[in-house]
Amino acid sequence: MPAPVHQLRIYEVPKENKQVFLDRFRDHALRIMKKYGFTIVATWESEFREKTEFVYLLEWKDENAMKTAWEGFMADKEWKEIKARTAKQYGNFVNEIEDRTLKLTDFSPEKKLLK
Repeated sequence: MPAPVHQLRIYEVPKENKQVFLDRFRDHALRIMKKYGFTIVATWESEFREKTEFVYLLEWKDENAMKTAWEGFMADKEWKEIKARTAKQYGNFVNEIEDRTLKLTDFSPEKKLLK
């Protein structure tokens, strides 16, 4: 069985919208992502170079599963409505997104990231 693919996502969030961003992610994005087969390993908050960041790690069966899930999520009618409504109410939620696909090396220990 091939090793899973991981995806690291880093969102730079305006400080003034940090809490509403986190609320929207927790209350809406997580639930909708689950419909499309997202497996979120962990989420973090970070302050880096005076930037407020939200970081999360996903695990996928393969890159095709990742691509298909993201297409479904981004096209989801409910998610589009939530994004439009919250953007109208609070303004910009994300300044920048970094997206990295991570593949295990052949010498990587086979451990769960979290227990």
